[in-house]
Amino acid sequence: MHAAHASVPHLLVIGGGFAGLWATRALARAPLRITLLDRSNHHLFQPLLYQVATAGLSAPDIAAPLRHILRGQGNVQVRLGEAAAIDAQARTVTLADGSVLDFDYLLLATGATHAYFGNDAWAAHAPGLKSLDDALHLRRRLLLAFERAESCDDPAERAAWLSFAIVGGGPTGVELAGTLAEIARHTLKNEFRNIDPAAARVRLVEAGPRVLATFPATLSDKARRQLERLGVEVSVGVPVTGIDAGGYRLGEEYVAARTVVWAAGVAASPLARALGVPLDRAGRVPVEADLSVPGYPHVFVAGDLAAVSRTDGSAVPGVAPAAKQMGRHVAAAMRARLRGRQAGAFAYRDFGNLATIGRMAAVVDLHGFRISGLLAWWFWLAAHVFFLIGFRNRLVVLLNWAWAYWSYQRAARIILGRDHDQAPPL
Repeated sequence: MHAAHASVPHLLVIGGGFAGLWATRALARAPLRITLLDRSNHHLFQPLLYQVATAGLSAPDIAAPLRHILRGQGNVQVRLGEAAAIDAQARTVTLADGSVLDFDYLLLATGATHAYFGNDAWAAHAPGLKSLDDALHLRRRLLLAFERAESCDDPAERAAWLSFAIVGGGPTGVELAGTLAEIARHTLKNEFRNIDPAAARVRLVEAGPRVLATFPATLSDKARRQLERLGVEVSVGVPVTGIDAGGYRLGEEYVAARTVVWAAGVAASPLARALGVPLDRAGRVPVEADLSVPGYPHVFVAGDLAAVSRTDGSAVPGVAPAAKQMGRHVAAAMRARLRGRQAGAFAYRDFGNLATIGRMAAVVDLHGFRISGLLAWWFWLAAHVFFLIGFRNRLVVLLNWAWAYWSYQRAARIILGRDHDQAPPL
């Protein structure tokens, strides 16, 4: 039976990230049947994903099953699956397994993926960080690099295994670089016999003139100095022009490096193309003031997939607070629709920027209130722990961070699986 014929309207939410989950939870008492569709069974706290990649936290610390989160919300059904096609006019979504879901209203919130600026061949050699699978794969690569260097007799090859490059000087790149330098210089100290992990070269590469470009220049400069004190080599103003299995090319210089991490760009989920509406250059959907799709008032887009402008003409950034606010706004718009009223316009409330660099080092910009160093680090830690879903997650993260602070140890340094492309020769 078509959802439109049911006594209660059916809302299909595609994506269990910040936008999709916050919209779903805000509609707990709405007269709706809600289906939350996601290809993963969990909600991920993405701002701490780099902590899993660098062995500071384990996967369950920053993720929780969607069914568990929504277990008390009777108007929601969670479905595991991947959307393959959308017919906005017929109000149907076809899944990858061929099944079809009908809807009265649709919220598309499938987020963003990696963007290699037309150089998709680099993806095989420079993995990005968007999912738990990405984080576990990257953690394996990082830890295996030291193991390969330990068993390598050739000095040049050993140096290549101990050369790490993070491409992209945004918050993710800065956090990864600082943490990796800390691992090399402190966590792994005295654990190897043939190499000195502290000799590892950790390089942060940013094509623009400075790291953390969305922060004020003063904080950007402080972040760079803090990175350099941690042992990170910061390269700005020169783009990466090539990446292969042996290393990367920075301008005209080729650098042998077995581990390159991509943190330089994102693109909207390709599912946006299934709507058949005009997209912006990043593949996002330009939406109406209430976050609905032009020509399809029953379809909403939120989170990283939505192209939304602020009153000053600047774009709403693709960050977790913005996605949460969009999700809540879609819920308010849905409630207004159900009452036969016009939904109001979305207005993004910017609380500021913050990024951690390493142990006791961070930068915070709260609209003119700017701090760096230890105080900023405590602020960053408190903010991220506060916004984690679930008391258990908060407690575990606090305990793990306390242990890492006092011991320099990282509790999740277990190499899982087999990385065939990094396996030593037989």
